Amino acid sequence: MIEQRPTSRLLVVEDSDEDFEAIVRSLNKVGPVPEISRCVDGDDALDHLNGRGAYAGAPVWKPPSLILLDLNLPATDGREVLAEIKHDTRLSTIPVVVLTTSANPKDIEACYRAGANSYMIKPVNMNELNRILHLLCEYWFTSVVLPRPAS
Repeated sequence: MIEQRPTSRLLVVEDSDEDFEAIVRSLNKVGPVPEISRCVDGDDALDHLNGRGAYAGAPVWKPPSLILLDLNLPATDGREVLAEIKHDTRLSTIPVVVLTTSANPKDIEACYRAGANSYMIKPVNMNELNRILHLLCEYWFTSVVLPRPAS
């Protein structure tokens, strides 16, 4: 079981209910992240990160420690979300891990050029998903020192 920092927050940007549930199940096996938020599309993610729309007037904006981002989202896709995050000085230091089904080398290169901190391909096997999310949590929530995003 991984002991995570008590202030760790994970934002999962995932349109698939099944994939989101599998991610949460896997995370719970390694020790739950204290706070998991979900956005179902790119527009929702950008509203969440910028305190707009349904998120306007939230009592205190708490930036995520890490963003887990799917690429193939309805409306504003993950590529656009990544670009907007990395161009916003208030958000740009938040690590973004792309977790997607695309193994296309052009997507991989474009995401790294846009500032992705990691790129992972979603496994179809639950054991493999457990393994990669365990590694992700161990690295991002226990091993590295994360910057404090500007507010």
